[in-house]
Amino acid sequence: MTCKDCDKNIGYDEHKNSMDSLGVELCSRHTKLIKRVILDNGTPIEAIQLFYALKEAGVNPMLEWWDGKKSVDIAISRVKLNIEIDTDYEMITHDQAINDLEQAMHSFKNGFTTIRIPHVVIKYYLLDTVKNIQGIIEGLRANIKMVG
Repeated sequence: MTCKDCDKNIGYDEHKNSMDSLGVELCSRHTKLIKRVILDNGTPIEAIQLFYALKEAGVNPMLEWWDGKKSVDIAISRVKLNIEIDTDYEMITHDQAINDLEQAMHSFKNGFTTIRIPHVVIKYYLLDTVKNIQGIIEGLRANIKMVG
């Protein structure tokens, strides 16, 4: 058992603690750091799980990246992709919906693509979510090459 962040060997207690609280194998140092990120930013657990799954798949994600206006759950800066995890998807209000659309427009005007993923998709389809994000990244890369 190794930490998904630093590749340090971890014991049973560290493994159990990080898996029970975050759903990701982390050493006690990285479990503490990630819990601090969650507390400071309100980061959904599913964003943490997706972040490490993307890292493991060879993507270079950034967790809680500041886009100039707000913190984004996950960013893939090379292709200007922002990923937001929706946790209260069923309870979205019309005000929240228009705010989300305006934020997406501002990101798009700055050259960024923002996708919103319901947390349940990550919870039940993590590997499929990673594959789909990799496909989006490939598409964005192709478009960047065509434009550039």
